[in-house]
Amino acid sequence: MIMLQVNNLTKVYQTEKIAVTALKGVSFSIEAGSFVSIMGPSGSGKSTLMNILGCLDTPTQGQYILDGVEVSRMVERDLAKVRNAKIGFVFQTFNLLPRLSCLRNVELPMIYAGINEKNRKKRALEALERVGLANRADHLPSEISGGQRQRVAIARALVNNPAIIMADEPTGNLDTRTGEEIMAVFQELNQEGVTIILVTHEPDIAQHTQRILYFRDGRLREDNRVSDPVKARDILAQLPLPEEEQV
Repeated sequence: MIMLQVNNLTKVYQTEKIAVTALKGVSFSIEAGSFVSIMGPSGSGKSTLMNILGCLDTPTQGQYILDGVEVSRMVERDLAKVRNAKIGFVFQTFNLLPRLSCLRNVELPMIYAGINEKNRKKRALEALERVGLANRADHLPSEISGGQRQRVAIARALVNNPAIIMADEPTGNLDTRTGEEIMAVFQELNQEGVTIILVTHEPDIAQHTQRILYFRDGRLREDNRVSDPVKARDILAQLPLPEEEQV
């Protein structure tokens, strides 16, 4: 089953003086249950692509179909409904509200979805349990570690049972060991059938995924499916990454 498909996706940002083309005719599809990483240097178009895939922006040209729904030309109100129903987001900076407990942070997407308090608490606790943090439900974000904050963010992304989780540099603010722990959480969720797409500049993170999409100058340059970390490592070693990012 195809979870998302983009056809000839183009995005042009128009300023007063110039037009900047961030994406140039990008086409690919992602199957349900996939674990995909998106890589590329700064300015490659990967952030623009994630904004479109996450229904935070729309393409200038081309088609985007998410879970069987054409979203390319939706207005913001309809995009917001799609985001809340079908997409869970995980960010580099966690984006937790500091004055709310972990439980309340996880409940937030359900408040926007109009779910009653009893069911919100039940589902939020289940999501925290899923990432191993049910015993931290009443703690504030400041009272837990960075890795635990990212687990709370993952629980929040999961709580509405989205069709897909999109993670933007989810290990960028974490040390290597904690980053590996977060990737283990993502792998467990993927094994349960959750579709995951993440943007990363770190080869050590990308090698945990099943497919690596490499962008440069607004185009999809490489599309590699990998069966194990060793093969992923070989593929990543051949990509034109900056020297400091080489495996």
